[in-house]
Amino acid sequence: MPYDAEILIVGCGNILFKDDGFGPAVIDALDELSKEKPLPDNTMTLDAGTGGPHFVFSLPHETWKKMIVVDIVDFGAEPGTIRVFSVDELPKGAYENMHSWPVNQPLHDLSKVCEVMVVGVQPESISAPDIELGLTECVEDAIPKAIEIILKEIEV
Repeated sequence: MPYDAEILIVGCGNILFKDDGFGPAVIDALDELSKEKPLPDNTMTLDAGTGGPHFVFSLPHETWKKMIVVDIVDFGAEPGTIRVFSVDELPKGAYENMHSWPVNQPLHDLSKVCEVMVVGVQPESISAPDIELGLTECVEDAIPKAIEIILKEIEV
């Protein structure tokens, strides 16, 4: 499936490790919402999981104008706090996927060809390597706020 929309909303994370599943959960909620209120035709959502981000960020498509990444980010706030980051603001060493692949550099490279923003939530619990399904309550409660930010960003 080509990722050839102008705006790509990418949920990153692993649903097996508690709050790390925030990105995929936001994409699921956004997809459910779009059944009643469709997203603009130039917008695509993508659950990139954990291995996907490196692949997606490293292979930009010529049609991309904006990428909105949804993920956990450890920025020292209260768990469940949402913050929008530019690529340059991402805390060093605090933004890697669960396989310890640094994603800052691919995002910096990608920001040279399209606008990139990260909608990050402060996690409460990452269970890896233990499998624990489900988000903590405070991170689950942050999903509507993340969706509100995303919809405002894509002007819906």
